Amino acid sequence: MAENNERLARIMTILSAIFLFATGAIHLFLRFYGVGGILGIAFILNAIAGIVLGVAMLVLHGRLLQLATVLSLLFLIATLGALLLALTVGLFGIHESWDFTLVPQTVFIESIGIVVLAITTAVVLRGARSPQPA
Repeated sequence: MAENNERLARIMTILSAIFLFATGAIHLFLRFYGVGGILGIAFILNAIAGIVLGVAMLVLHGRLLQLATVLSLLFLIATLGALLLALTVGLFGIHESWDFTLVPQTVFIESIGIVVLAITTAVVLRGARSPQPA
């Protein structure tokens, strides 16, 4: 049973890393293809965070993996939340539209990524509480 949980956790961390890398790549692409100024700097930071968190999901274990899953979930919630705010009421004076480059794709990828990371977080945290066989 523990082996199945470990296998599920590994599969979910790999899927989570894919969504984090995709989010980072989208931000990097947008920075180099039209987004400048302070928002461009924020996009570079988001790209770095997505890549670092994706790598963390693949290489960390134990408590550090638990921390990485929670931080990754919060990261995707924050990036999607910022985009949705920019699409509706505006964020820091920036108003976004659905026809801007990669907006629909970003909403889709980050929404699915949040679901995947929520499941990953639950699996990883649940695995830490499972009783270890003697």
